[in-house]
Amino acid sequence: MSFDSEMQAAMETFIVESRDLLQDMEELLLNLEHSQNQADAVNAIFRAAHTIKGSAGLFGIDHIVRFTHTLESLLDQVRDGDIPVSGGLIAVLLPCRDHLVTLMDAIAAGRMEDPPELAAHGQELQQALQQVMDGAQPGAGRKVVAHQTEVQTVAGEKAAVDSGNWYLSLRFGEDCLRHGMDPLSFIRYLSTVGDVVHLTSIITAIPELPQMDAESCYLGFEIVLKSAATKEAIESVFEFVREDSTIRIIAPNSRVDEYIDIINALPSDHELLGEILVKSGVLTRLELDSCLQKQALQREQPAGAKPNPQIGEILVREELIQAPLLDAALNKQQQVKEQKARERQSIRVDAERLDKLIDLVGELVIAGAGANLRASKLHDVAMSESTSEVMRLVEEVRDSALQLRMVPIGTTFSRFQRVVRDVSLELGKDIVLDITGGETEVDKSVVEKIGDPLMHLVRNSMDHGIEPVAVREARGKPAQGTLRLHAYHESGSIVIEVSDDGGGLNKDKILARAVERGLIERDAVLSEKEIFELIFEPGFSTAEQVSSLSGRGVGMDVVKKNVQSLRGVIEIDSAMGVGTTMRLRLPLTLAIIDGFLVGVGESAFVVPLDHVIECLELPPESLQQDYMDLRGEVLPYIRLRQLFDIQAPMPRRQNVVVVGYGGQKTGLVVDRLMGEFQTVIKPLGRIFQHVQGIGGSTILGSGQVALILSIPAMLQHYRKKEQFRLQGSASALPLPGSSIVS
Repeated sequence: MSFDSEMQAAMETFIVESRDLLQDMEELLLNLEHSQNQADAVNAIFRAAHTIKGSAGLFGIDHIVRFTHTLESLLDQVRDGDIPVSGGLIAVLLPCRDHLVTLMDAIAAGRMEDPPELAAHGQELQQALQQVMDGAQPGAGRKVVAHQTEVQTVAGEKAAVDSGNWYLSLRFGEDCLRHGMDPLSFIRYLSTVGDVVHLTSIITAIPELPQMDAESCYLGFEIVLKSAATKEAIESVFEFVREDSTIRIIAPNSRVDEYIDIINALPSDHELLGEILVKSGVLTRLELDSCLQKQALQREQPAGAKPNPQIGEILVREELIQAPLLDAALNKQQQVKEQKARERQSIRVDAERLDKLIDLVGELVIAGAGANLRASKLHDVAMSESTSEVMRLVEEVRDSALQLRMVPIGTTFSRFQRVVRDVSLELGKDIVLDITGGETEVDKSVVEKIGDPLMHLVRNSMDHGIEPVAVREARGKPAQGTLRLHAYHESGSIVIEVSDDGGGLNKDKILARAVERGLIERDAVLSEKEIFELIFEPGFSTAEQVSSLSGRGVGMDVVKKNVQSLRGVIEIDSAMGVGTTMRLRLPLTLAIIDGFLVGVGESAFVVPLDHVIECLELPPESLQQDYMDLRGEVLPYIRLRQLFDIQAPMPRRQNVVVVGYGGQKTGLVVDRLMGEFQTVIKPLGRIFQHVQGIGGSTILGSGQVALILSIPAMLQHYRKKEQFRLQGSASALPLPGSSIVS
């Protein structure tokens, strides 16, 4: 791979990981105010900003580095407790997160420089962040300064150190002179790596004259050094006396932020704290080895004497590094651990490759079915056994491939936290979002297409469903309204419920508006479900005023069309003064399903196996009826021959396939039962987009095309047919065949 290719791959990884971090940041910010462990949440937000800043620095994306630097400075004060967590703070941080998302989108589009149309907005956000920092409580400040003050042992030298100079504390060993070493020669040699700004001799260790040994060294020095050299280069000056002496080298304050940036920009290849500090230049190898030896000695002490110290505690205690540098290294260590854990658990696969795999598995299923059919026609037992084993393996491959496309619905749900927060503020309502069943898995293709319908339902519930605070309190309800998103599996489908504790649907108001628009007759008798379904009519709305959110009647019909395009149905349960629940039933996958193959005349149909309850022979006494006695239960049934107007000779015996969906059962009268069949779903062409009751098509092993029945749509058709019949208006219902397939 060329260098340019490697850089492009690294850039793509940076964009993907940054977007993941920003998504996590939004979720953390939305839950921060009510979080039980705010410290961990703030640290996670800080780490996300750190990571983005460091990665952006590697690619030279300076405008993102500058913006995130200001953001992490504020977050650092929040971590220190100088700025309290509040709704106002979150309101400032959320737009900053959104701005970073916009900048990442620009980077993904190839715009590496700060877009002019975004630069002004970024400056405004930085000013807002600075204002928050300037308005912090008295005493708010960086730990760097506080710590540097602590390490100043010589009065009057603080200004020199704060000006960007190194601080050296030297205590030569007693045997220094005996080994032929001259302390002053090291001081003179130090001038070769920089300028000695200030030097103070430390003579406190010199004993009284009678106790003094002329061959022992009692000298120490406090030195302020102006130098651009690295810490390792400065330390090398004292290489020959390092073992017996105590040497502390403190970096200037001005370089602390620089070191922090270096730590954040390090590649994620070291989990050890010491290795991170050494590689960044904060710590030298000799300093690390010395502290590790001290740590080992302390661990050898008797149990219960003192708790075993961490290496970071020793480094700070020995004044080898500043506390902020230790914090930055610990954050980097945590990031490396989390990244490696993610790498061990999962790998990133291009969605197009995954879709290609599913398509190939589908073709393999069709080819396997053809081979199995030919083997059965040849009556070759050995070949039939071989093809059966192949089909078993194909089925396992199919299930494994489909599992790769299954993703938790919770990721989609969590995106609505922000929507609920923003819309509730816009409406002046107090609304909280309650999410359950987020771990429920569904095909990614379904997840990608369900976001827009859910958005309509959520906004509609907030605008029309949940009442204003004053109205809720007058009705004896809690001032805070609750919007719930709930998901669960049922009969091979995923059910998504959007419910609220608002005022519920007003049936009288809906009927009046429907009559006004000419959708129904004034004297029409409709069931509760039929009344509720009127809101899905195009342009239908009961809103008195049109708002920026809703009221134009262009939302609910779109929801229904989108849900139907996914082979799903939508149901409504509502009670006045209690609330409303919108229930979406969707297939788990849109690719490959287990089906049950049936035949009527020369036509073949596939019934999704998840809906099949049992199969039985149609009793002779039920030939002229539309129902039968199923073990004491009345079972209505639909004749596919009549439904699809199939002109073929009537067989001597017919069968009933009992299907169920949403707690409702019915029977499908067919000519032949042809057994289970792995079904690769092929979409219908544009000319058949409006066909009801058909969920798609598939190719049989013989090459014949079979239609896949949509059981929810068929049951809905039957329910409407019965309602018309009971109302004595059966003549107004279209012919069975045309109502389904037109």
